Amino acid sequence: MSETDSPPVLVTGATGRVGRVVIDQLLDAGVPVRALAHRSEAAATLPAKVEVLTGDLTVPESLDPALNGAGAVFLVWTAPPQSAAEVVARLAAHVRRVVFLSSPHQTPHPFFQQPNPMAVLHADIERLIAATGLESTIIRPGMLASNSLAWWAPAIRAGEVVRWPYGAAETAPVDDRDVAAVAARTLYQDGYIGGDYVLTGPESLTQAAQVGVIGDVLGRQIAFEEMTPDEFRRLSEGAPSSVVGMLLAAWSAAVGQPAYVTTAVADILGTAPRTLHQWAADHASAFAKDSY
Repeated sequence: MSETDSPPVLVTGATGRVGRVVIDQLLDAGVPVRALAHRSEAAATLPAKVEVLTGDLTVPESLDPALNGAGAVFLVWTAPPQSAAEVVARLAAHVRRVVFLSSPHQTPHPFFQQPNPMAVLHADIERLIAATGLESTIIRPGMLASNSLAWWAPAIRAGEVVRWPYGAAETAPVDDRDVAAVAARTLYQDGYIGGDYVLTGPESLTQAAQVGVIGDVLGRQIAFEEMTPDEFRRLSEGAPSSVVGMLLAAWSAAVGQPAYVTTAVADILGTAPRTLHQWAADHASAFAKDSY
């Protein structure tokens, strides 16, 4: 595919963990890319070949310049829910295809069945998209491997014990790069319209074991100590209480049973999803002592 063969793909959440890599994947495939940004300064952080347009999901009419002439949209919802209906209507008026970054709220596993305001929002947006008749694909990553950068890296860099609740809870961390590669593939290749994909890593690991994998990569043993849910709530002051409560409920429900693992990444990309060990090896510098 050459860049003159297809209309551009508009990427929302363009500077985020997944959206930024989606841009690289699309450019590598020769697909022209537009990025939606809140501020024009974002252009400095993106490849020169990307057309950056400013817009805001909370102001639906501000999206029109970025949508005009676009063929598909990678939708990452980063706004309150009030404007969702009008944004989706605008998408339907301008583009043919949308790939929505959702969550596995339909998955029959206790980890994903806890009360979760974000899942409610995602379900509402999915219904809005379905009602428009847009060619759509829904991708549902499970726990992202990169969460460990915020959760455990500070203690690991400092050489401290990692203290965390529900160390026995099992998840199947998925590499952000695999999520982005799936999103890109479904944006520019045919065959994925109507697809609904839960994306996970290849293995079920307890949270304590995940810390151990990072230690293996670093060549040192990292001590793990169980933290009580109340301690976690106190240490999470400033984070939305609904998010803290959702995480604690999900981890609690996941104790004692294997994580939900799918083959969707391999089915779409033709290559096995990266293991947590591979992800950690590629991000080892973020955990190294005195790296920040």
